Amino acid sequence: MQRIANLLVVKDGRVLLMKKPRRGWYVAPGGKMEPGESVYTAACREFTEETGALPKDVHLKGVYTMVIRDENDTKTIDEWMLFTFIARDLDGVPVKENREGTLDWHDLPELASLPMAEGDRTNLEFAALEEGMQYGTFTYTEDFRLIREEIQRSEERVEP
Repeated sequence: MQRIANLLVVKDGRVLLMKKPRRGWYVAPGGKMEPGESVYTAACREFTEETGALPKDVHLKGVYTMVIRDENDTKTIDEWMLFTFIARDLDGVPVKENREGTLDWHDLPELASLPMAEGDRTNLEFAALEEGMQYGTFTYTEDFRLIREEIQRSEERVEP
């Protein structure tokens, strides 16, 4: 099963997103984990490779299973895990463009309307705006129409 790590920087009421050329959809910078690599290391490495900047104060915000099913929802075509991290600051200035797409800052409310996979919207809005951790499964058709999402959330409570 493929493992993907992405990282969303939220700073001064804005988020850094990448616009992918194929569909024109927005994503958080990220990519495939290397064999033996931790999810934390992968998220930071991928972010730096795609932006040219270093994320600061990095935290895991979500763990998701992404499933692609056939049009009749009877057969699994593909499946992967996504680990979403958040950072509240970065060192350096992000590049404007790389081989993966174009990067730009967007106001937080734009997450609700920018073109992106619907599961990514659920995931990134939670990461940027909510406390705690989110887990879930997003099931899509082969053309990335969301069939269903199953979401769970948790927040650690420490007793004095």
